[in-house]
Amino acid sequence: MKLTLENRGASNVVRSYSPSSIKVGDAELTTSSIVNADQVVRDWPPRTVEQLDHSHLEPILALKPEIVVLGTGMRQQFPSTDIIAALMTRGIGFEAMDTGAACRTYNVLVSEDRRAVLAVLME
Repeated sequence: MKLTLENRGASNVVRSYSPSSIKVGDAELTTSSIVNADQVVRDWPPRTVEQLDHSHLEPILALKPEIVVLGTGMRQQFPSTDIIAALMTRGIGFEAMDTGAACRTYNVLVSEDRRAVLAVLME
């Protein structure tokens, strides 16, 4: 589904998504990735919510987010409570959504100049 018009001056926003990829700017991401307004981190190791562990939070935390939106594939799934707690105890908001909803939510947050991070799991 295409989400936005092309605008070369815009931050990193999700232009489109499908079950097997997301498009950020001109980049098509087909593996788990992390996106914020300024950076795209490709090949983030976890592929499923079950694989997500504390070491996978390090590249997210390095981006100093105010909120993390986790895209979990075709359906909403939640990581373990200790993963959620690791973010919340640092004052970082967290939402887990199916990937389409996560992409749309991330775009809204970035358009509001929020320090949002989109972390997308791709099997």
